[in-house]
Amino acid sequence: MISTLKPMTRKLTNTVVAVAALALLAPLGVNAQEVSGNAGWVSNYYYRGIPQSVSSASAGLDAGVGALSVGTWIADVGDGAEVDLYGSVGTDVGEGSVSVGGSAYLYTGGFDDTYLEANFGAGYGPLSLEYSIGQYENFGAGTQDYTFVGVTAEHEGLSATFGTFGNDFTGNYTEIGYGFSTSDFDFSISGILSDENLSFQNDENGAPTSELTMVFGISKSFSIK
Repeated sequence: MISTLKPMTRKLTNTVVAVAALALLAPLGVNAQEVSGNAGWVSNYYYRGIPQSVSSASAGLDAGVGALSVGTWIADVGDGAEVDLYGSVGTDVGEGSVSVGGSAYLYTGGFDDTYLEANFGAGYGPLSLEYSIGQYENFGAGTQDYTFVGVTAEHEGLSATFGTFGNDFTGNYTEIGYGFSTSDFDFSISGILSDENLSFQNDENGAPTSELTMVFGISKSFSIK
């Protein structure tokens, strides 16, 4: 999740991520009610509108204990692997839902450095909202912080997401996709429009420019318990 940010202090991130890290150990001490796995491949791996890798395979493991959910996910990013750890606690509120948790994005090889996030979510009907506060370790050159807001609408396999970074880092993206399942596999196709701050592309004059990318994916989920 490469980015260029300026320093800022947010103790909240460390607090929530620490809670999430402890939550990730919960399945070791209690019997998880639900455990599932997943494996997949995408033609282009994008995260929040930022290109990560071409032709990326991934696998993950998730567990749920009551309102607590924890998991891990690993993806090929070319120069090593991305290893994600995440945990959250969620509850229903009327016809909607809310959640709070934390995520850690770790990397092998030299692709990128560690990101830690506090994540807040809410949903109502086909709409969902994510608000995240993050800190980037920046290879020891001074911690850098950021925020991210994403809004998603879903209906019968169709989805549309708009995401934006705030504070000292700017960048927006829009993603429209369609997913369907057949023969126990999940298929997806999406178009991702990243602005000039996120695309890492330049025009013929060398100036940053936006980019539209089509992404195809296939995945399979399975129950372990």
